[in-house]
Amino acid sequence: MRHPRTARIPALGGLLALLAGLLTVLGTAGTAHAAPLFKAPFPCGQKWTYSHHSAEVRQALDFIRSDGGATAGTPVLASASGTAYRYSQPSGAGNYVVIDHGGGWQTYYFHLSAYSVAHGEAVSQGRQIGTTGSTGNSSGAHIHYEQLYNGTGQSIVINGASLAPYPGSYGSKSLTSDNGCGGSTTKYWVDTFAAATGYAGPNSTDAQGVLNAGTNYVYCKVWGRQIGSGTSYNHWWLRTDLDTVYAGKNGRNAYVSAYYLSRWGNDEARDNNGTVIRDC
Repeated sequence: MRHPRTARIPALGGLLALLAGLLTVLGTAGTAHAAPLFKAPFPCGQKWTYSHHSAEVRQALDFIRSDGGATAGTPVLASASGTAYRYSQPSGAGNYVVIDHGGGWQTYYFHLSAYSVAHGEAVSQGRQIGTTGSTGNSSGAHIHYEQLYNGTGQSIVINGASLAPYPGSYGSKSLTSDNGCGGSTTKYWVDTFAAATGYAGPNSTDAQGVLNAGTNYVYCKVWGRQIGSGTSYNHWWLRTDLDTVYAGKNGRNAYVSAYYLSRWGNDEARDNNGTVIRDC
């Protein structure tokens, strides 16, 4: 007859091994990847109000401008670095971009009027990925914005602070962006032959002010609508800070056409030394 204590030893060892394996699995499954330090999906210095309604999916927020500037045509910026993918859903999200930030984190940007990135392009935080619009199932220009972890919508967090509880209508809460404010200290010095109107974005008609003729600094370039025609034209737009700002507008990080550069040809965007200005 086998001793009872001896009979239980293998069973106990197996149980302990099973528990150890279970704890390992649970520990692994419970390990969450830290979220990126997400920033607002619109340009530096701009103030936007936001709201959420019950029909919105995945804890999304809708943003519209509340600083006097036009919502439509304003650049939509990457909240954090990652890989951008372009999609279209005419009956719903319209033109939209998904950025995969790695570690299970993604952000969604719906209803774009235009794309500013290629499908599968790597983007840095603050990079323009599109322009604000009202494509798809939308009643007016706005940014529909989501943050997801492993496919599940999360409460929106900007600069480490949650925007919850969400308001049910615009006007009661707002957010001022610092996205792109200090993304790069690099300045390119250029000469402009005439005063240039600055706009909220490279495809926008929302004038923000004026960049005076002379020697000016710019930060980067973005492809946009053509200025000029015939033998003299340019599609590049240069991000800069304006000398004169119109009432209720924002002169920081506005865009002026590279058409006004004094010494370069069509669709060129170089500084005074001939260096090609980097993409935003």
